[in-house]
Amino acid sequence: MYKRWYDIDPTVSLAVSLMRNANILTQYKCADLIIKTSKENGIDMSENILTDAFTYVLRRWYDTDQKIAESFEYLKSLPEELQKDVALKIIKLLQVEEVS
Repeated sequence: MYKRWYDIDPTVSLAVSLMRNANILTQYKCADLIIKTSKENGIDMSENILTDAFTYVLRRWYDTDQKIAESFEYLKSLPEELQKDVALKIIKLLQVEEVS
């Protein structure tokens, strides 16, 4: 059915796609937003996050940067409704960044 976890919701899929095409500084802003929102909603993965200096295979575009990869682990852990809410915030942030 869906190849990627974020393709389940078209809004989340769009946000990930737009984030992928953004510059690295904007991607970091999006990552900060994801992590902040996740922690505000009780998701704390600091003990489980990728601290082994990427000892796993880098298959996805967001695996190449530890901060971006961490933020996607947070996003993936959010309930679907919160994922969509965060996705809408990312899209809005990316629109603002594009204009400036």
